[in-house]
Amino acid sequence: MTHLWVRAESRPNEDRVGITPDGVAALTAQGFTVTVEDSPRRVLPTDAYARAGATIVPEGSWPTAPDDAIIFGLKELPEDGTPLRHRHVMFGHAFKGQPASQVLLRRFRDGGGRLYDLEYLTDDHGRRLAAFGYWAGYAGAAVSLKAWVAQARGGICGPVHAYADKALLLEELRAQLDATGRPRPRALVIGAKGRVGSGAADLLVEMNVPVTRWDMAETAHGGPFPEVLAHELFINAILAQPGAPVFVPAGAVAPGRALTVIGDVACDPTSDFSPVKVYDRTTTWDQPVLRVAENPVLDVMAIDNLPSMLPRESSEDYAGQLLPVLAQLDRIEAGPWGRAGALYRDHAERLTQT
Repeated sequence: MTHLWVRAESRPNEDRVGITPDGVAALTAQGFTVTVEDSPRRVLPTDAYARAGATIVPEGSWPTAPDDAIIFGLKELPEDGTPLRHRHVMFGHAFKGQPASQVLLRRFRDGGGRLYDLEYLTDDHGRRLAAFGYWAGYAGAAVSLKAWVAQARGGICGPVHAYADKALLLEELRAQLDATGRPRPRALVIGAKGRVGSGAADLLVEMNVPVTRWDMAETAHGGPFPEVLAHELFINAILAQPGAPVFVPAGAVAPGRALTVIGDVACDPTSDFSPVKVYDRTTTWDQPVLRVAENPVLDVMAIDNLPSMLPRESSEDYAGQLLPVLAQLDRIEAGPWGRAGALYRDHAERLTQT
């Protein structure tokens, strides 16, 4: 019998969840055992999971789960260095050479556990089966516009927060843009045909921002890309990966550009393959942008859990995509889970050789 243990998220400002109560009901009907940790922050109430058939346990109790339980969360685990003995389903950010990846992989190696990274659950053709990308792009474009508004007021973007629904976000943002008395900035979205890019473009259109949409055809020549610097706002929706072009080189901070805000929604600044080279760390809800140049200013927005700004919409969308994949956990050595497990083993083996 497959036992799925849904842990509470420990990261601040993380209210999302990867499975809804309806999803729990579907899995229990299939014969799964589902345990859900209590969480006062989760956007969907704990009692709804109990009514759907889940066993409710205290927040943070997953380290005591039975050995055969599969621990399911979204964002990172507490960084306490303890060995990890379970199989974990999560966004691990461990396979692109990120500095913290070695620490996480060693924790799995030392505990005998295994990582099944949600980013690498793919079909037979290598396409991702579930992603938060649309809402990451949507929220990322919104925060980037907030950064532009703050610049128009002579300041820098202040803290951001979650919204009960997107209508509240749109109402607030439209009023802020209108209050500047300025024409809307011109925006360039690279990766506009993907989930992230389409979400960003949709938000910009909602705000009456002129949008230039680029995808593979426009970037195939590999650069340089002076058009990026000719727009006031640039949204990067391209993941850091081998072969990715550099859209914003380190020298782009120099004067002579229209660009004042970069929304790096795919934010992976510590990767060698990052297409945005003017910053070196992610930003936070408390400090949403990093100012990397003055005269003229250039701010980079690189929050790495953007969908949590709209936790209800993003959770329900993602959980709907992921549920058919979770239903295959009883065949964890095959299909998308088998591929994800093989990827972990490959990286873990390389770790032991260094």
